[in-house]
Amino acid sequence: MDVPQARTLRFWIACLFWTALCLRKGMSTQMTYSVPEEVGLGTFVGNLSKDLNLKVSELEGRLFQIVSSSAKKHFKVNLQTGALLVNERIDREHICSTSPVCIESLEAIVKNPLKMYSVEVRILDTNDNAPVFAGRSQNITIAESSLVGAKFPLLGADDPDVGSNTVQSYKLSSNSFFKLEVHMEADQGPSPELVLQKALDREKQAALNLVLTAVDGGSPPKSGTTGLVINVLDANDNAPEFSKSVYKVQVSENTPPATAIFTVTASDPDEGVNGELIYKFKHGQRGISDKFAINENTGVITTVGHLDYEETSAYDIRVEAHDLSQTPLASHCKVLVEVLDVNDNAPDIKLSSLVESVREDAKKGTAIALITVQDRDGGKNGQVHCSIPNGIPFLLESSQGKYYSLVLGGPLDRETNFEYNITVTATDDGTPPLTSTSFIVVHVSDVNDNAPQFSENNIYVYVRENTPVGTHIVGLTAHDSDTEENAQVTYSLLESSINRQSVHNFVSINSATGDINAMHSFNYEEMKQVSFQVQAKDSGAPPRSSNATVTLFILDENDNSPVILPPYSDQGSVNSENIPYSAEAGYFVAKIRAVDADSGYNALLSYHISEPKGTNLFRIGTSSGEIRTKRRMSDYDLKTHPLIITVADQGEPSLSATVSIEIVVTESALDTELSFKTIPLHDDSFSDLNLYLLVAIIAVTVVFLVSLITFIAVKCHRTDGIFNSCSAPMVTTHPDGSWAYSKTTQQYDVCFSSDTLKSDVVVFPTPFPPADAELISIDGGDTFARTQSLPSTTKVRILAI
Repeated sequence: MDVPQARTLRFWIACLFWTALCLRKGMSTQMTYSVPEEVGLGTFVGNLSKDLNLKVSELEGRLFQIVSSSAKKHFKVNLQTGALLVNERIDREHICSTSPVCIESLEAIVKNPLKMYSVEVRILDTNDNAPVFAGRSQNITIAESSLVGAKFPLLGADDPDVGSNTVQSYKLSSNSFFKLEVHMEADQGPSPELVLQKALDREKQAALNLVLTAVDGGSPPKSGTTGLVINVLDANDNAPEFSKSVYKVQVSENTPPATAIFTVTASDPDEGVNGELIYKFKHGQRGISDKFAINENTGVITTVGHLDYEETSAYDIRVEAHDLSQTPLASHCKVLVEVLDVNDNAPDIKLSSLVESVREDAKKGTAIALITVQDRDGGKNGQVHCSIPNGIPFLLESSQGKYYSLVLGGPLDRETNFEYNITVTATDDGTPPLTSTSFIVVHVSDVNDNAPQFSENNIYVYVRENTPVGTHIVGLTAHDSDTEENAQVTYSLLESSINRQSVHNFVSINSATGDINAMHSFNYEEMKQVSFQVQAKDSGAPPRSSNATVTLFILDENDNSPVILPPYSDQGSVNSENIPYSAEAGYFVAKIRAVDADSGYNALLSYHISEPKGTNLFRIGTSSGEIRTKRRMSDYDLKTHPLIITVADQGEPSLSATVSIEIVVTESALDTELSFKTIPLHDDSFSDLNLYLLVAIIAVTVVFLVSLITFIAVKCHRTDGIFNSCSAPMVTTHPDGSWAYSKTTQQYDVCFSSDTLKSDVVVFPTPFPPADAELISIDGGDTFARTQSLPSTTKVRILAI
């Protein structure tokens, strides 16, 4: 690098430093830096972390990055220092063409929380381009009759640089006929013209060759040259003259090709061919012939291509008019064509997702995506509004005009919606407005926010007693609305005690399937039901669980035989009873009492006389156990009658017990009375056992009636005030003299035997949860039957004494 270039570089670096310093003090959320074009890669532009008040240590953790509006990534950020550096070669002329101010916009984005900062980098021009003429030479025809002071415009040079680095002056090679005048135009820069300062003489010199030099204002300055070939023609002393030197035209960008937009007119006072004019575009104008054409005879300018405001907003057309003489004279004018914008560009939407999926417990305001909306049109046609549909838990937040953030605006529930297909709509303010749409898919990831749920909180299961250990009882299933490990359910028994023993001694559960198996052979006579809790827990973090109460109702099996009650309970002994010979038919002999530890039909006992010997003199009540005579005694009857009484239950299979009793017929009533004195059980007085039974029956009856009245009152009180909804209890009298108390949900039978000296009260309540039952009936006197259906495929028979 030579000394002038080094001085220039230091100058620009100093300018960059002071510019950045001033901008940092004046702005808070928008930073402006400057950097010369063509600087080396890695050149320091500015310290973003310092100017944006960001800690260097947090840049990587907060995913600091810059997004450029340019297709090329000219700049990068050093996350270790926070410095903005040059990443690629910067050519201001390529980036901004002829724009006097070249700015590349950057967006600095930092997350957690999401913030965006606008950064502008002003690309400073350097004198890296020399002025260039359109051609190697320019041919100029000048009549020899041209007057001193005549002016001839020249095509200027183009310099892609701007400011002082573009063309600043022109120089003409030394000659005696012409001098150079340079006009400074505000919008076009210097414009050179040849000025005739000495009359021409074609006979002495028919052509002149001059050199025109264009010099820019760079340091050091650069220059370009072109040749001027001046041909001297014979006299045609009047040049065409336009009505104006500058014409201004406005044309819409949607004007179709072959549309006439303007007509230029010029006049020539000469006569004949010297006054006939031809119009044409000045040679060497770039991009004019592709868009416009001129009728050489009329001067009508028409479009030949499609105009695009976004590509070029204005055209500077140089029109030349010359006559048809052998020594034609020409004049020039300028037509400035302003292209008017129409709304012909729909908004452009660019989506940048910040996250692949959003947790369903994400907080309101969580950033989902960054949306950039641009419209190439200008004015209102380029003003864009962005929106998303209503009714979804997302919001669009505007940030610095063309940038939007898609953020979470409400709660998410993956079980309701696991995915959102969001339509982003951008509409400009043009007439008519243009609209663009884009789509972004937001996936909702699962969190463990649902506990497993059983189909019922209370589960009732009926199990037969004496079930073998290991028997499958019931299978439980809990459903979890979550997914994957959050929905993987395991089952367990909650620790509790049953009869002072751990629940694990009675049942076990398969943790994977929820199947419950028996670990204990149940005995209905020891426990009627077993209740325990089962917990279903998922595998989420933290895990969630729910409980269900399982109640096992033990169904009775006929595993207990009837037991004869005293005084006939001695096994292997023969009991004796005396009756007088004069006993009438129906005479009460004795009463056999028995009990069964089972329940229902398994405990419903019937009495029968087995193996009767001699004449059939006695009968026994099948339900009461009372032995009575069938007829009067005769002389042919035996004096001793041994009987075997069988007591059988109604179970399947039926179990039974037997008792032997010998009935002795005595001749006189005195013998009978004496024999009765030896019997501990008397018919006309209460024994201790009868007294206890009577007291117990009265107590149970009182408690039952009080409970029944209380239940009816509570039931009626809980209704909505409709008295009829509380059905009245019904008492039914059977043909055998028994009473039946019936209600909608409960039924009790109170039986009084009509053929007993001492009546027994038998109450049959419902021992299980609500079931369909029928009233007890007595068929033909001593036949006792009752059926009841339970929530099981097994028919259960129930008897309560």
